[in-house]
Order: sequence, then structure tokens, then C-alpha cells
Amino acid sequence: MSPAPGRPGTAPEPVGSDPGPQSPRRGVPSASSRPGPRRLSAARPAPHWPSVAGRARADAGPLALVAVVVVVTALLAGAVPPLLRATADAAVRDAIRRAGPPATVRVQVGWSPDDLNGGRTRLPELPAEVESARLLATAGLTDDVRSLLDPPIATALSEVFTMPEGTAPRTLQLAYLANSPEAGGGPEVTWVAGAAPAATREGRLEIRVDEPWPVQAGLSESAAAVLGIAPGARLTVRDATGLDRDVLVSGVFRPVDPADPAWRLAPSVLAPVPGADGAGTVRIGALLSPDSLPDARIALKAGQLTQTIWLTPRTDTITWASAEKLAAAVIKLKTTSATSGQYGETIRWETQLDTVLRDARGAVDAAGTQASVLLIAVLMTAALVLLLAADLLARRRAPGLVTARRRGAALPDLTLELLVEAGLLALLAGAAGLALALLVAPGVAVGWALPVVLVAALAGPAFGTVTAARATRNRRAPANRSARRWAERTGRIRRATLDAAIVLAATGAFVSLRQRGIVAGDDGLPAGAPALAAVAAGLLLLRLMPLGTGLALRRALRSRRPLAVFGAARAAATSGRALPLLAMVAGTALATFALTLDATTARGLSDGAWRTAGADARLDVSPSAAGSTVDVTARIAAAPGVRQAVAGQTLDGVRVVADGQAVTVRLVAVDPAAFRRLLADTPIAGAGALDRLAAAPPSPAAPVPVLVRSADGVLGVGVRVDLLREAQSALPLTAVGTAPAVGDVPDLVVADAAALTAAGLTVAPNTVWVTGTGAADAVRDAGLTGTTVLRAEVLDARRAAPLTAGLLLLARAAAVTLLAFALLGLFLGAAADAPERWRTLSRLRTLGLRPRDTRWVAAGELLPPALTAAIAGPPLGLGLAWLTRDALALRLLTGQAADPVLTPPWWQIALVAAILLAAAALVAPVEAAVRRHRNLAETLRIGG
Repeated sequence: MSPAPGRPGTAPEPVGSDPGPQSPRRGVPSASSRPGPRRLSAARPAPHWPSVAGRARADAGPLALVAVVVVVTALLAGAVPPLLRATADAAVRDAIRRAGPPATVRVQVGWSPDDLNGGRTRLPELPAEVESARLLATAGLTDDVRSLLDPPIATALSEVFTMPEGTAPRTLQLAYLANSPEAGGGPEVTWVAGAAPAATREGRLEIRVDEPWPVQAGLSESAAAVLGIAPGARLTVRDATGLDRDVLVSGVFRPVDPADPAWRLAPSVLAPVPGADGAGTVRIGALLSPDSLPDARIALKAGQLTQTIWLTPRTDTITWASAEKLAAAVIKLKTTSATSGQYGETIRWETQLDTVLRDARGAVDAAGTQASVLLIAVLMTAALVLLLAADLLARRRAPGLVTARRRGAALPDLTLELLVEAGLLALLAGAAGLALALLVAPGVAVGWALPVVLVAALAGPAFGTVTAARATRNRRAPANRSARRWAERTGRIRRATLDAAIVLAATGAFVSLRQRGIVAGDDGLPAGAPALAAVAAGLLLLRLMPLGTGLALRRALRSRRPLAVFGAARAAATSGRALPLLAMVAGTALATFALTLDATTARGLSDGAWRTAGADARLDVSPSAAGSTVDVTARIAAAPGVRQAVAGQTLDGVRVVADGQAVTVRLVAVDPAAFRRLLADTPIAGAGALDRLAAAPPSPAAPVPVLVRSADGVLGVGVRVDLLREAQSALPLTAVGTAPAVGDVPDLVVADAAALTAAGLTVAPNTVWVTGTGAADAVRDAGLTGTTVLRAEVLDARRAAPLTAGLLLLARAAAVTLLAFALLGLFLGAAADAPERWRTLSRLRTLGLRPRDTRWVAAGELLPPALTAAIAGPPLGLGLAWLTRDALALRLLTGQAADPVLTPPWWQIALVAAILLAAAALVAPVEAAVRRHRNLAETLRIGG
């Protein structure tokens, strides 16, 4: 290394030369070497700028490496939190979109009474009351909450009537839509034929309860074409009780804006909807006007016309923070539903938006905690690498710093010079990293990047100052043996105290994380548990390293292999270095942790998709087409690429009583043997329990054996369960085993269809599970009305979900970064010891050691720390993943009822260890190649 530039009043001298004559007082420079008046008279530290520039030029390589580490870490730390906040907003919007109608706020409004005198009264002010109810729905909301919802839409929908005329099965539904500030205003239409519906009779009228009353309504162009009618036609429709109603077609309309949100609430009004009321049926909607709404009210029975106000969240503007306000407002409205004093109508709020937002909040909290754990792991390892780089710089600069100190440079001056250099480098590198983060993220998190910038700015000056101070301090080694023992014992106590503090911090972090679990916004000690544990384990290995290298040295001394002796001796001499081993162990362990987190999440997503679908494909048959389920199942089973196809009945909302507690469950009735064969073709566990159902013969007297699955443990094995039935006695059941995880429901009961039939319960299959490569095509081509659920589509949707995709990407990026930091720990540690190592090897060469032999000796010195990290790091990372699996709540992202099974990516873990060992094996040849031009004269002069 070239010496540091000279200071004022001094001449540069070579490294290792005599610093010159000293004054009688120890540590005071003589007049010939004393600095100029500026240093003696200055009250404040004054940096020597040529020295700052000279050191920076001489150590450009290590400084550039420090800058790269700071840039990469600042980029990750600065970009992830803003990306997580943006992802949280996207996750809320995605959750609301996927929830669909359940996330819409529905306000059920009762009608004003119209049977005042024993008959029915036509109320012409009914449209104005609907408009008042529409405005009343948002009257109790604040402006900021109201801005998160689309304008309220009022609907008055009749029950679905059948149309007995004609050969094709058709149904008709009357619909009144209002979404305009004007009283009774709805989506704009153009009447292409006829006119808007008018009143049957004007004014307030009283009629008998059983008096028929015709209603005028309009049809869309497509509906009129399907029916083949023109304005003036009369339609006869029949309700569920068998009574007929007359509907007069007043005109045919064309919507001005087919994308108007009001049409989504009654799509059959805009165009006929096939299959809405069963296979082969076509639902047709008829549009009511403000004039004909009062006629529809008195023409239909009570309960046949329902008034609803719809409030739809604005998914394009809603954010995570605003969703919290919306959820609180919705919960308040649901719990305070009351009666309007103005009209006397009952208002009832119904929605699952609060549940959707609560689930989204849990997923965001889980993702935030997992991201914090990974970020802190990267920051901790980066700090170790920066400390190691600072140690390397201090070793390289030791001769120059010692020379400057002996020539009269004050420690504050040296510290300030090093601070200026390191601080400027850290600030520029940190700013570059944050600028890059700003390019990929909507903002930067300066607070997350600040720790690594501070370490980069302070570590170098601290190591350099200590190096210069130790070289010129007046403290002498005590001649008294007991004093030396006391000093050694004091040093051991200090190291033990530091080790104990780190171990206690890691233990406290793990206890806090496991006890508290997911806590929103908790980025402190619990989130740092894996990183602290990795450092604590590295310290333990560091204390054990001298024992291992000492044992290897003793065994080598007994052998006749001098190379083994030299290598073991060098390994024993350098085994006490802490930073290289800590960086390598922490990097490999935390990289393994990140890879395991990624693989476990991916496995959980796959298992969650299997549970949701129950097979490769599932067909939920509509009630009207349930009678064809068995025949269609046979056709599906015969389709190419289908291995198994099983039909069964799935009933939601079934009430059972277990140990005196009422529980709402999903009842699945299947053929146990066939369903077991199907589940055996999938990764779904628990199929063997179905044998207990198949082994129990159906008996009308004995309780029906069932398999149960419960989220809260109410339904347990051996518990007697009573299935409640309408107008019948409860059906006794007995839980004989645990049901396989089929379906996204917390409480599940699986029974033998034959046993339920023998017990008097009608079983009508309405679900088909299919496995095989051709399952998706077979279900699509089944020609049966219903809902198709494909496992591959469910898995793709969950993988592409904002939170899941972001977390998987972060885990992989963190794993790569941590492995790179582990390699840097290896290279920097080797570079720090390289001068001393090759000085010793050069002396051995003068005694006859061949160049090839020196490479083996160097490899023997470098291999033990790398081998320790490669062997101990991956198991440590797996242990950290196992300890934090429950606390990180991965199930909230994978869509499972329980946390996914830990899934180590063995080949990736083996690759991490192999890369570290391969890098350690390459260091010695590379160093030998760098020094291959050193001649014998230079070798003989080493050491002065």
C-alpha cells in the first residue's frame, strides 16, 4: 500500500520506517517533525484535505465496494415500504373486486303501509319516497366516507314470475331503477317504439285486496325481439302461489348508456339472461317508470316487491387508510340500523364489506410483518459487511495513519478527515440508492435506509481512529502475571457480556414474536428476531471455532504432512476474527430462511387452491338443473383426460347442535369409496378417514356416522351432533373422524349419502368433483348450468394477488442479496488477512515451499470459516423458519385454514452452501495469481 500523503512541514517517509527522533516527553513530537502553527493553534479539528483525497485514491476499490453495498441496501430498504403501502391499497381494491356483490352495501327499506282501510291504496308519491330513501342512505355518512362510495342506486325488484305462454321456459321480473337526483330518475333510455310506462289510473285510489290490477312496463329491444311482441301487447305472468298478473307493454326502449351502473343491478332489463333461473330458462326484465311504480306496488302481494338502496365502494379511489374509515362506518351503520321517524319505514343495513376489509387487513398485516423480517435481515447482514469493509480499510491504512499520528496529527483531526470521507461516500451512495428506489416505488422510506447509511458513515472512522490511537497510546503491557491475567479475564468478561446481550435480545425478540404474532406496524424487536438469532448463533460458532481449529492443529502436528500443519496453524491463528464468520453465517442462514419462506408460501398457495376446488375442477350445479347432475357426471367421467368424477350434495348454512352449541356448517354428502378414490388422486390429506364412513352400514335407528372439521374445536371426534330439520325432529349424527380439508369453510361435516338417505334425509347431488388433465375441458363442455371452479385458475389468481406476488418477489430478492453479502463477507475477510497470510507463505517459500503448496496452505486457512457457515447456516435458517412459521401467519396469504407445512427448497439450500464453498476454494488461486509476479528479492525484503 502506498503511504498517505505528507502533511505540512513534514516529508513523506516510507511505511515501516523510523518515525524520527522524539522529544524527551513520550508521545510529544520533536520540533523537526512538529506540524505547522495551524494545527497547534486551532481550537477545532482541522482536516488535511490532501490526506483525505490521497486516501480515497489509494483505497478506491474498497470504497467503491462500500458504496455498492449502501446503494443496494438503500434501494431495497427505501423501495419496499412504499411498495408495500401501494400493494396494500391494491390488495384492498382486489379484495373488494373479488368479493363481488357481498362487498356491496345493501340498505333494505320497507314500504310505507298501503292497507289503511282494509284494502290497498295506490300511493302516487311512492317514487318521491324511494328517492328520499335513496338520499337517506348516505345522510349519516361523513363527506370523506361518502366520497369512497358510488352514488346510491335505488331498486324496486319484484319476485321472478313464470310466463306460462309459449313453449320456451321464460321468466319475467319487474324492475324500477333510480340513480338520478331528480325524484324517481333512473338511467336514461330512448323509446324507439311506444312510450314510457304510464299509470293505470291517476291519483290516490283504494282497491280491494283481491282486485286484479294491470301494470305497464317497458321492454328493451332485445327482449321485445325474443318475445316477438310490440307495444300494446299484454303479458300474463304467474307468481309462486299460482296467481296470474297482467303486464301491459307500453313501449320498447334503447339505453343511452349501457355501462350505467344501475343496469348491473338488474341485467335482465337491459338484455335477456339465459340460465338465470335454471337450465334452459331465459329471464326477461321489464322496466317500470315513476308513474307505473305505484301500480306495481298494489298489483303485487306484500313481499313480492322489494326496495333496496345499493352503495358500491369506489375501487378506483379507495386506499388502505380510507378503507379503515369505511369499515368503521359500515360497522356502525349495521349495528345502529333503526327506524326512520319521517316515513316510519324500517331500514336495515346488510353487507359483508366489513368482513372483506377485516380479512384484507389481516393479509396486509401478515405481509407487512414478513416484509419487515426480510428487510431487517438484509439490513443486519449489510451492517456486518460494512463493518468488515471498515476493518479492511483500517488494516490497509494502518501504516499511513500510524505515521501521521506519530508525526503529530491529532486524533480529532484524523477522525474528522475519515468522517468527511466516509460521510460523503455514505450520503452519496445512500442518495443514489434512494433515487433508484424512487424510480421503482411511489416514494421512498428514508427511515429504513438510514441505519445502513449511518453504519457506512461511522464504521470506517471508528476503526481508523482506534487503529491510530492504539499505535501511539502510552499504555504498557503489565509485567505482573496476575495483572495480565486480570486484563485477560476482563476482556473475556466483556466479550461474554456482549454475547449474552445479543443472545438475550434474540430470545426476547422470539418470545415477543411468538406471543404477540402479527401486530400492525410492528417493525421493531419482534420483526428482527430471525436476524438477531442468526447473529447470536454466529457468535456461538465464533466461540467454538478456536476449539475446532485447535483440535485440527493438534491432530495435524501428529501427522507427517507439513502442509496440513501450516494450514491448521494459519486457521488457528485467524479463527478469532468475528466479522467474517458472522457475515457468512448470517448471510447463509438468512438466505436459507428467505428461500424457505418463499417455498413454503408457494406450497401453501398450491395446497390452498386444492382445498378451494377440492379437485382439478369442480362444478357447482344450479338448483334448477340439479336433477341432471348424475347423468352429467357420467358424461364427464367418460371424457378424455378425466381420471375421476364424483357427484355429491353440498349444502351451506346447515344448522347443527354439538354439545349444546349451535353451529352453522357445510354438509357434504358423497359416496365415501368413490370420494376417497378421487381425493387419493390429489394432494388433499385425510382421505383415509372416509373408510370409516364406508365401513359403517346405513341404519335408520343408529346415529349417522360423519366426519367433522371445525375451526374452533366445537365439532370434535366422538361428539354427538344433531342436525336440525324444518318441521321434523333433529337427525342424530356421530363424529367418527376428521374430515378432509375440502372447501373454504371453517366448519365442515362429511357424511355418507346412502346413510343420510336411509335416515330419511333427501340427498340430491348438486356438485361434481373432477380430476385429470382433461378435467377443465370436460366441466366446461358439460352443458350444465352452474359455477365452474378450476384449481389452476384459483392458483394463478392467488399467485398474481398484489400482496402474495410482492412478498414472493421480496423473498427471492432478499435471498439473492443475503447470499451476495455472505460472499462479500468471505472475500473481505480474506482480503483483510491477505497481507499477513502471504507474508507468512512467502517466508515459507524461501524455505522451499512450492507455489502450489502455498495455495493449499492458504486454502486450509480460508476453508474453516466458510465450511462452518456452509454447514451451520442452512440448518440455522430452517430452524428460524420453523420457529417463525406460526407467528408470520402465512395462511392469511395462502388461503388455508392452517399455516402451511414447512417446505424447505433442498436444492436451493444446497446451492447456497455449494456457492459459498466454491467461492472459498477460488480465493487462494486468485490471490496466488495476483502475486505471481513477486520475485525472490521482494519476498526476502518482506517484514523489513
